[in-house]
Amino acid sequence: MFEALQITIPRYLKIAVDLAARIASGDIAEGEKLKGRSVLSTEYNVSPETIRRSMSILSDKNVVEIALGSGIVVSSKEKAIEFVKSFKDDESVAEMRLKLTQMFEKRKAIDEDIIAVTRQIIDMYKYMRTDLITPVEIQLPVNSHVIGKSIGALGVWHQTGATIIGIIQENKIIISPGPYYEFTKDDKILIVGDGNVVERFNVFVNSLN
Repeated sequence: MFEALQITIPRYLKIAVDLAARIASGDIAEGEKLKGRSVLSTEYNVSPETIRRSMSILSDKNVVEIALGSGIVVSSKEKAIEFVKSFKDDESVAEMRLKLTQMFEKRKAIDEDIIAVTRQIIDMYKYMRTDLITPVEIQLPVNSHVIGKSIGALGVWHQTGATIIGIIQENKIIISPGPYYEFTKDDKILIVGDGNVVERFNVFVNSLN
């Protein structure tokens, strides 16, 4: 479902990095004149305009100097090393950002599946438990005494007769929370029970216990 995405790097930037790497390694020495655009465009199998953009990057990074009538001359091996290192660092950050984006997409899909399955479970309660009312969603009061306390410690079922089948938190649902679940602010509680369960549950969560 989620295919690995590829980070696309412009061709002119790849060429600039390649030339800088050759300068950094000493393959092309400081003070040496680079080949002309037409020769480099043939060597890299790109247009002269692509080479021009590559040279502009290297010039901006002070790796080469472009002089009218004198061609392109390597001006700094040190700057070439800095440029290559900076590019690799930026590339690593881009890869991590892409990976994080993919992880968020996967989590979103899982959350959507959880919500869909929970809705199915709620629908099943309607048919399997004819003695229970339709599941009801109740918003916890902001200052409810139950916030920060667990379902088991509060004795919710003994106090209200309500069976909690789910907790809605923003865009996710916790299915069948156990006795150790502690209520939090903004929780929406899905309950089922007899005809008076909603009234009893509301009184319970709104009480000053």
